[in-house]
Amino acid sequence: MNQQPDTSGRPAGCPAHGNVPLYGPEFGSDPERVYEHLRSMGPSAPVDVAPDVQVELVTSYDASLYILQNPASFVRDSRRWNALNEGRVPADSPALPMMGYRPNALFSDGAAHARLRQAVTDSLATVDQARLVRLTQNSADYLISLFSTEPRGEAELMGAYAQPLPLLVFSELFGCPPEIGDRVITGISGIFEGTAGADQILGGALAELIALKRHQPGQDLTTRLMVHSARLTDEEVLHQLVTLLSGGTAPLAAAIGTSSALYLSDDWPTGLPIEEAVVKTLWKYAPIANYAGHYPTQDVELGGRTLKANDPVLISFAAANNDPKLTEHREQLSAKAHLAFGAGPHACPAKDPAFMIAVTAVESLLNRLPDVEMRVAFKELDWAPTPWSRSLLDVPLRFTPRAVPPATPARPAAPRSDQAALPPSAVPQAPPAPVPAQSAGQPKGGMFSRFVSWMRGE
Repeated sequence: MNQQPDTSGRPAGCPAHGNVPLYGPEFGSDPERVYEHLRSMGPSAPVDVAPDVQVELVTSYDASLYILQNPASFVRDSRRWNALNEGRVPADSPALPMMGYRPNALFSDGAAHARLRQAVTDSLATVDQARLVRLTQNSADYLISLFSTEPRGEAELMGAYAQPLPLLVFSELFGCPPEIGDRVITGISGIFEGTAGADQILGGALAELIALKRHQPGQDLTTRLMVHSARLTDEEVLHQLVTLLSGGTAPLAAAIGTSSALYLSDDWPTGLPIEEAVVKTLWKYAPIANYAGHYPTQDVELGGRTLKANDPVLISFAAANNDPKLTEHREQLSAKAHLAFGAGPHACPAKDPAFMIAVTAVESLLNRLPDVEMRVAFKELDWAPTPWSRSLLDVPLRFTPRAVPPATPARPAAPRSDQAALPPSAVPQAPPAPVPAQSAGQPKGGMFSRFVSWMRGE
């Protein structure tokens, strides 16, 4: 839906009903201006997250925290969604993969949520931190080896490093054999790129992985979920894996990219640790910008507005974290008081491992390419024009090319563990993804197969 510029300085509204659109280049270029306008309407305001898809967006930190911590009045089951049930949401709406119901912990409430959540948190608790750091470093070394010898000494950080790194880490932590890992990466990448059939590829790969683990269990996240005392069915395991993959790849890639760009920017104070860049990213550029659909169980008054029962209420983590009312006592808040990982019973169960991966990824980039710098200023970088995430599109880098390939990495120590993630659907029955043709001398298989071969020194 094309928007005409508003010379008054306010974000343009959707012609259908005057709502501010949370998508498109105008929103993507300056979301803070949009959030500022929405705050003038109160703690929440109606917006469109896609054409003909209206939600109530909460921009207040205090109001967001109240909703996130009040599961009795605000539930997550999107099968309550009035407009969807009444046929007022387009069947091909891009909002449906993000907001539509899935049988996982994210969209469950009460006892059902507690059961699924416990299986996930207990499985994630088996993550060995030292092994996770080594695996992240090895993944970083592999990806850097692919672009660091480029004669011009130039690369694009998001596509070459930030986006594939979490996929390599998670494929290993889930215990994927190389061929299945290739299809998992193809499927999850395709979902976020909008590739037709990507959800079927991912679902088919995960269904095959689950069947494999029934016969060959291991010390990995998939097996941990399957043997948990909650006794998840194979379908439930599959949907928890989809959730973990979705929420642990794109948001983590955004965090790695933004934190790296912040640290490399001219404005970054010399001597501040990498952890500070990641913390600032989580506060100011929340990777999951607007999400966490809630449905009031009855009409609720919030700041002079009535939130109708079973109409979707989304939390703007990005706006809430930068709520001007926080500035008065920001110094008294913990560095972890941001809402980038959510809050309440549905808070991200893997926030600590996610933070560790992001810090290690940025640190590895700086250690392997000590003179790396950005080719454009941070303020000139472009952001994805989507309501769901705050992610840089491109981060152009320059560096001195490496003449000598990196040493063969140390192989990760035995037990595996696992990590976190978010939505779309997966269909268990799906044909394997076609194996791409390989040039002469190139290892067979996709990205994960080549990574595994590299790890083995092949």
